[in-house]
Amino acid sequence: MRAIWKGAVSFGLVSIAVKLYSATEEKDIRFHQVHRDDGGRIRYKRTCQVCGEEVSYDDIAKGYDIGGGEMVILTDQDFAELPLSTSHAIDVLEFVPAEQVDPILYNKAYFLEPDGAATKPYVLLRDALTDSERVAIVKVALRQREQLATLRVRGGVLLLNTMLWPDEIRTPDFGFLDEDLKVRPPELAMASSLIDSMAGDFEPDAFTDDYRAALQEVIDAKVEGREVVQPEEVEEAPAAAVDLMAALKASVERARTARGEQPEGGRGAEPTPISAARSAQKKAAEKKAAKAPAKKAAAKKAAPKKAEAAKKAAPKKAAAAEKKTGAKKAAPKKAARKTA
Repeated sequence: MRAIWKGAVSFGLVSIAVKLYSATEEKDIRFHQVHRDDGGRIRYKRTCQVCGEEVSYDDIAKGYDIGGGEMVILTDQDFAELPLSTSHAIDVLEFVPAEQVDPILYNKAYFLEPDGAATKPYVLLRDALTDSERVAIVKVALRQREQLATLRVRGGVLLLNTMLWPDEIRTPDFGFLDEDLKVRPPELAMASSLIDSMAGDFEPDAFTDDYRAALQEVIDAKVEGREVVQPEEVEEAPAAAVDLMAALKASVERARTARGEQPEGGRGAEPTPISAARSAQKKAAEKKAAKAPAKKAAAKKAAPKKAEAAKKAAPKKAAAAEKKTGAKKAAPKKAARKTA
């Protein structure tokens, strides 16, 4: 990894020199826009809509649209005079319980590595955060912008999570929130039972990006000149059930069956369109598999009889052929006598 920022974490009179590294990376497959006929890259020119001329990067400034076709242009000097904290400092403001930080605030994550002789104070802060079960709320200036962030411990390393500002979180405004909707206790109990039957421990490595893997397979096939194999058709989800309780109960039974548990009452879950289709396919395959050996055995059994019949018929066929040959030889003699 390559450090993208160097600075210091400061809290109280303690200063810890650190290096900053991106903790995440996007794995999306990226494409270029190309000409369909010859594969040429599509390029875009930066042109001014007023004079129509192409503009270089050196002549591009930042403008803020104030409406009415008017624009306020900001220069580098305007940005330099903004009140930013020290560009290479991570200032700790307070330490708070981790559960008080709403995950919706988290933005990007960065690893912090101790720089130079800062390893001991770095480890001291790391262990103190772990023992206190708190996270540090900090301010940091990254990419010419001051950001709110947290410092916490992950895998023995300090992790900096930049956060959105509270006024950047939208308030949901949906009509159903004003409706007086009531859930019946049996429905709530059944929903809770479904949650319990599907409960587990989160293991991120158990989940994969199937779309990206399939897309990479298509690209690899094209590179190697192989035929692209279409993936198997995905079964459609069953239509939404009208009866909420019936749907919840069927879901609970299905979840228990999937986990190898005995369904309530010792009976199997009600078949869904997908499970019914799978069952029909399985029965058809078993029936076909059962027919194949029987057909093969019958053919094997009939083979000796066919061979014996062919052996008995062989002399008759030979006599008939000999008789036919003799008739052909006698025909010219009869024709000669008639001519004389």
